[in-house]
Amino acid sequence: MSNGMNIQTLKGFRDFLPGQMKLRQSVISVVKNVFESYGFEPLETPALEYSEILTGKYGEEGDKLMYKFEDNGGRSVALRYDQTVPLARVIAQYQNELPMPFKRYQIQPVWRAENTQRGRYREFLQVDGDIVGTDSILADVEIVVIVAKCLEALGFSGIKIRINDRALFSNIPPRAVQLIDKLKKVGEEKVRQSLKDEGFDETILDTLTASKKTRYLKNFFELINVSGLDSDTVIFDPTLARGLDYYTSLIFEVEVEGYNVGSVCGGGRYDKLIGMFSGNDIPAVGFAFGFDRLIEAMEALKISQPKNNNTVLVTIFSEEYKNNSIELAQTLRQNNIACELYLDETAKLDKQLKYADKKGIAYVIIIGPEEKEKNVVKLKNMKTGEQKEVLISVIPDLIGLPAGKAGNLSK
Repeated sequence: MSNGMNIQTLKGFRDFLPGQMKLRQSVISVVKNVFESYGFEPLETPALEYSEILTGKYGEEGDKLMYKFEDNGGRSVALRYDQTVPLARVIAQYQNELPMPFKRYQIQPVWRAENTQRGRYREFLQVDGDIVGTDSILADVEIVVIVAKCLEALGFSGIKIRINDRALFSNIPPRAVQLIDKLKKVGEEKVRQSLKDEGFDETILDTLTASKKTRYLKNFFELINVSGLDSDTVIFDPTLARGLDYYTSLIFEVEVEGYNVGSVCGGGRYDKLIGMFSGNDIPAVGFAFGFDRLIEAMEALKISQPKNNNTVLVTIFSEEYKNNSIELAQTLRQNNIACELYLDETAKLDKQLKYADKKGIAYVIIIGPEEKEKNVVKLKNMKTGEQKEVLISVIPDLIGLPAGKAGNLSK
């Protein structure tokens, strides 16, 4: 009974049921492994910051979309809008305690009062990676390489990393940059009209389109080629703007062929942002994956992460054999085999099998009087329906665990 309550999520906010969470956690695990293979370390920051920390860092549009309010203590606070500005605050606050360059990844939700649409929500997970404390072009290259390696590890192919240098926009008013930033979304005609409507010369767009690579970009592309990424993957796009105000040099966005909703990743160099907090400029470069777009792109392209098909349900045949089932479940877990014990010794076996099927559990183990007498268990493959009596020691081989994954199950 709902008692008249509105029992649904707020617009733009979502629940993730176990089936969805398994995929999300699998993707996070893959990305974490890539980050850590490059020496990046994890960081978390609070959901709430003082509003003065966040406002004025994202441009006019960002300030409008920020969730700001007064807390119970009368303080003006705001929900985390992205993870870059909180990172800047962390660097300013702890700069004497952190090794430089500081390489961090951060995987937490952010909040924006967006108009919801496909792939765009009001609470969503961001996956960030940043290198702080060096202005070396090697850091820029490594950031872009890591993006490509994450997508490769997730099973993507046909990615396009569009690269530009924010220096090309140095003589263009910030508002015009924000309008040009919408080029991929609304098209050239609408951008030209918006520029004219707001009093800008529409030939700005022609000038940008004809721009050549800056000296920085020439060096960048030479190093990218050395790093193993080819010109089909990393491309120069002089109209790429990235509307956020804090970018200073490198900017990039990542698109996936076959997924046309928008970019799945964006980033760049921001050498002045941290100085707003620390009083002295500290160079930094980084990126953020739109996690939900990653998931949607994987689903659209039918890219799936391997699910854990080795989970086992240990049934309880009857009250008499309850202790045997408990002991077996403990033995399996101690030997690195994920398993679940059915938690009702009065339930009929048929009910327990239906439970395993509904949860997508791959294997069921039964210990009854016959099995107990023979010192074996019955192993049932829930996908094929095949069941056989086996020694406990051979379970890892039969459920497909890699060699060395399980310990010695012999009794």
